[in-house]
Amino acid sequence: MTSDRSCYVYIVLPGDVQFTTAGRFRIRHGPRGTATGEFVYGRSYLDHPEAVEFDPVELRLADRLYRTGRMAGFFGAVRDAMPDYWGRFLIERRLGRSPLAEFDYLTEGPDDRAGGLGFGPTVDPPAPRLHFPGTVQLAEAIFDEGTSMGGARPKAVVEDGDALWLAKFSRLQDRWNDPRVEHALLLLARECGIRTAPSRMERAGDRDVLLVRRFDRERSGDGAGWHRHRMASALTLLRTDDSPTGRERWSYLALADEVRRASARPRDDLRELFTRMCFNAAVSNSDDHPRNHAILARGRSWRLAPAYDLTPAPAHSLERDLSMICGPKGRRARKDNLVAGAGRFMMSREDAEAIFAEVVQTVRARWLGAMCRAGVGTADRETVRSAFLPDGLFFTREP
Repeated sequence: MTSDRSCYVYIVLPGDVQFTTAGRFRIRHGPRGTATGEFVYGRSYLDHPEAVEFDPVELRLADRLYRTGRMAGFFGAVRDAMPDYWGRFLIERRLGRSPLAEFDYLTEGPDDRAGGLGFGPTVDPPAPRLHFPGTVQLAEAIFDEGTSMGGARPKAVVEDGDALWLAKFSRLQDRWNDPRVEHALLLLARECGIRTAPSRMERAGDRDVLLVRRFDRERSGDGAGWHRHRMASALTLLRTDDSPTGRERWSYLALADEVRRASARPRDDLRELFTRMCFNAAVSNSDDHPRNHAILARGRSWRLAPAYDLTPAPAHSLERDLSMICGPKGRRARKDNLVAGAGRFMMSREDAEAIFAEVVQTVRARWLGAMCRAGVGTADRETVRSAFLPDGLFFTREP
């Protein structure tokens, strides 16, 4: 029978650089192996004048015991701070065994996890990590450092200037030069008026590396440490997961409802979210799942986080689907479906059609130039060409 596990949860409060103990997380196992997660904010934390909630939907700031039976007992805010495939691989390699218990992936992750939380066995929090490898150490960082940041691709966190950057490496088995193509899509998204993190290309030996500036970290003005901004993924906002039944709740429309409730500037953020949905349809980004959307709190209030993890999915089919429901026709990435849900984004259908038209015009005129500026080679440009403005995008009725 699996034993119960527990740990303390720490947070870096807005404006601070040191961890504060916020509460305690526990996994309890029932007689049939079912797991229940429990979390309680500490009384001293609740009395702290700067105390903030972990997320705006599930672990609101309150003097109560929270319980969940979803996701093997892991609350969304806790899951958001856990490593994904690549981070888990590095933890398993370091510990010399695989697979590990889910709780081990939580507590064994390095101190560069997304968002503002930390986890540990003692009530006194550890000192946050202050230094990271520089860009001159890129080749070594991928294997010696690694990261608990999400995703399946090899990556590492590096320090350059007054910022931390997520370094994303190319792989021999890639269909195209993935770092350069992703950089091109980030450039193209900015030209469509979409907020993204700054990015640039570097070389590590004979490998291309995409550097994307982390928007959940900011060096303090005195240089004494890093502000850690809270994040909550769309998975957490939607109270769902990666399971087949959970994927039924992956929806831009439902996400718009949650952003409207959580955001300090809902009208601006919903316009941004709708623009991103149109952009993902125009570039066939079918990797737009809820882990690739988030809200961010740089202070006490929440806003839609910058766009990240943009990638095209070229195909020969007439129509494309997004990962998330985007209208009454489900996941179908086409104009009539996208603009039909305009009201959920606090805009008129006319405004939605204007945004769609502007995104399409920008992608049509500038996608190839963005690829060239990012250094994408001729063969790779031809490989991804079919991803841009697929014919099915412009259907206004069932074919």
